[in-house]
Amino acid sequence: MPVHLVEHPLVQDALVTLRDVRTDPEQFRRVATRISVLLAAEALRDIPTADVTVETPLGPAPGRTVAGNVVVVPVLRAGLGMLDAVLALLPRARVGHLGLQRDERTAIAAQYYSKLPPNLGDSYVLMIDPMLATGGSAAAGLEVLQRSGARNIRIVCIVAAPEGVAVVTGRFPAISIFTPVIDRGLNAQKFILPGLGDFGDRLYGT
Repeated sequence: MPVHLVEHPLVQDALVTLRDVRTDPEQFRRVATRISVLLAAEALRDIPTADVTVETPLGPAPGRTVAGNVVVVPVLRAGLGMLDAVLALLPRARVGHLGLQRDERTAIAAQYYSKLPPNLGDSYVLMIDPMLATGGSAAAGLEVLQRSGARNIRIVCIVAAPEGVAVVTGRFPAISIFTPVIDRGLNAQKFILPGLGDFGDRLYGT
């Protein structure tokens, strides 16, 4: 299935706090980090591992270590609010950046910045963007990633709208979406309802 609803109780609990209009920016940032760690862990559940042996203070112990090459690509600016959480989980991950500006009238996304690591074809690519609304920004970002050679791409978002999910799954059926919730839909201004407001504004207090 291209859409994976992450129903872990800790994810759902964090989502409630992020939705709450009373949550101030400081708490919003903390909870955004918490939910992003959990979502990224779920999105990388099938990442390859390698068998290793490590020496403990009392002797050797078998184990497994991450063997897959991971690239994290936040969509600016809101995606930056999820980046540190993913890097805390995978400090060796490489990072790319995508700047996509959505026209508030037409909802069409235009690229203004792209800086991606090389050899994306050999990587697990996580495109992180808190809100999957119209799907315009997601589709534009996926096109950039695919043109750059990425083949194994997952989208991680905190709230999704059915309109955005339909765009991504229709145009990119091989792409997996990891999200805690698919909300009711979009309003006339293309904001997700009930959503959680403007993620970037709430994250940065603007």
